[in-house]
Amino acid sequence: MIDEKNMGNDINPHSFPMEIFQQARTPFYYYNMEVLQQTLEEIKRHASGMNCSVHYALKANGNRKITSEIAKHGLGADLVSGREIEAALEAGFPASEMAFSGVGKTDWEIKLGLKKGIGCFNVESVPELEVINQLAGEMGKTAPIAIRVNPDIDAHTHKYITTGTAENKFGIGIEALEPIVCHAIRLPHTHLKGLHFHIGSQITQMPPYVMLCQTINDLQDHYEQLGIRFEMINVGGGLGIDYNDPDAHIIPDFKSYFGIFKQHLNTKPNQLIHFELGRSIVGQCGTLITRVVFVKENRNKKFVIVDAGMTDLIRPALYGAYHKIENLTAQQTGPTEEYDVVGPVCESSDVFAHHCKLPITRRGDIIAIRSTGAYGESMASNYNMRDLPACMFSLTP
Repeated sequence: MIDEKNMGNDINPHSFPMEIFQQARTPFYYYNMEVLQQTLEEIKRHASGMNCSVHYALKANGNRKITSEIAKHGLGADLVSGREIEAALEAGFPASEMAFSGVGKTDWEIKLGLKKGIGCFNVESVPELEVINQLAGEMGKTAPIAIRVNPDIDAHTHKYITTGTAENKFGIGIEALEPIVCHAIRLPHTHLKGLHFHIGSQITQMPPYVMLCQTINDLQDHYEQLGIRFEMINVGGGLGIDYNDPDAHIIPDFKSYFGIFKQHLNTKPNQLIHFELGRSIVGQCGTLITRVVFVKENRNKKFVIVDAGMTDLIRPALYGAYHKIENLTAQQTGPTEEYDVVGPVCESSDVFAHHCKLPITRRGDIIAIRSTGAYGESMASNYNMRDLPACMFSLTP
């Protein structure tokens, strides 16, 4: 059961309410809502001047309080399941501002999207296109669609979160695109709105986005010669955050991100650009708070054993993701030790960090695992019959 608690109005974005943390049962996710609001305001500021719509990818974090706050700021929703459609509606996102992605949409999910009148289905294959057309016809609907294009661009991220190369399962290759576009236009129960792209996640270098713009420009020029114009281009998202020094870059580099598309993407008259951002919106507002259960020494290695585990934050165990770890209660100016920070789950992969330098750490210390607002709580599980992590939220004036 998720326990939601509100805290005071004077929370600094880079500090924590330690008196409350000391009294609380751990582990739990702490969400700084001031950081979230500042992030959303920066997105709005740097996206201004473009005919665009920014969608939030609910897969990053589906917590109701988080999604409701994002919806209040006027963002749309990027969804990958039927339950996410329902959750987005409950959070206040308008159906017309929803895009439904994913390679394996089931019939009930497609019907749900059609019934609710979502803004776009991002179609990933010819069989999916045919099924959407069929189901829309049976329901007396016309399905708005965009065809997801695999541009074969390497975003230079971890192989598990790269989505835009020829080896990935997502989208349709450029070499096979033209007959599918022409086929989609002819189908009686679909309306082809545009093209959809997404090249990966945790992208911190801008050149892959420049390459994406060039690919989109070439494709648009080609289809314009065929008399085909797209009312919408979805460029995806994937902007990364600073996991190494979150306090120095609590707000991601939205200026450079949106600036790339302003400078390099040749939009057509009245054409709408869709962005799908997830991690960069919620990543830095979340911190996993856990407590030291034991400090154990084994041969030449010391372990800090905490009460959070891979069930609460699976990213380090799943693909070696790095998160900054801080001891919030130890003396910060004293000597340090090198520890492996591990959880209680009965798996050898239940490790948050190897060779982590921390102040001298003792049983009962409060540990913060930073930058966990994205793909932390949303990927939590009940493995070992453990409870799902609780949540706490700061309040802003």
